[in-house]
Amino acid sequence: MAKNNLTIVTEFILMGFTDYPKLEMPLFLVFLSFYLVTILGNVGMIILIQEDVHLHTPMYFFLSHLALLDTCYTSVITPQILATLATGKTVISYDQCASQFFFFTICAGTECFLLAVMAYDRCVAISNPLLYTVAMPPRICWSLVVGAYACGVAGAILRTTCTFTLSFCDDNQINFFFCDLPPLLKLACSDTTNAEIAIVFFGNFVILANASVILISYLLIIKTIFRVNSSGGRVKAFSTCTSHLTAVALFFGTLIFTYLQNGSGKSLEEDKVVSVFYTVVIPMLNPLIYSLRNKDVKAAFRKVTGRVQVFLSV
Repeated sequence: MAKNNLTIVTEFILMGFTDYPKLEMPLFLVFLSFYLVTILGNVGMIILIQEDVHLHTPMYFFLSHLALLDTCYTSVITPQILATLATGKTVISYDQCASQFFFFTICAGTECFLLAVMAYDRCVAISNPLLYTVAMPPRICWSLVVGAYACGVAGAILRTTCTFTLSFCDDNQINFFFCDLPPLLKLACSDTTNAEIAIVFFGNFVILANASVILISYLLIIKTIFRVNSSGGRVKAFSTCTSHLTAVALFFGTLIFTYLQNGSGKSLEEDKVVSVFYTVVIPMLNPLIYSLRNKDVKAAFRKVTGRVQVFLSV
């Protein structure tokens, strides 16, 4: 029940790193290096895809949007972490907290849908290679991407509305390093039952629906691959999916741990470690995952660096 005669919170205090004052500078350098690598990797991926005509395919079109999301994703969170570690200022206003939560949720939700779209794209490419360009024209690709963004925005509006229509009174210390759902719900001084039901139901639906699309797509892919006569052909067909499977496992694994197991004995300390992984580490790893074993991306990178060298030598 709501509590009476309590001070309404107008700002929050992020307590995520206050237990480790001696580690603030080392942590600042670690997060800064991660952030720079993330920006360089994802922006570099977008530039490569735009510059090389051989990468103007549906697969790389979706990958460019994944890189864009990862850039925005980490940029919503990491600068706040860096500012806190550099200045020691742990205060964030109520409006800033709500905005951070909203944009973070847009990026996370959209990425969830986009990974499902990418699985569908791989399914079409492997199941119907001769009709791939016909089945996935630019109009369809744009429709799928716009749909992913629309679903991400819709989910963010719902989750943000449910969270920030709750009352926050007196206790304004968030035992976290950014405004995330689990610590905010713990701070609410009004009844969170209805909000949690709506948030959990929608969150479970989004994760399970997209996971189902990915699972069905890969079952169809596996079925198609088993029809390939040569073992070399099977390996070649499935090799185009390994990067996406790795990204899916990392992203959905951390989401499930954080949001689908809420209240099952996990501590906020565990949530902190996992959230660092999916807000900072995964956006940095995705460009590496999609480039290290990708011959097309490597070839595009060599072409672009070759042009730069020629330009600098003139």
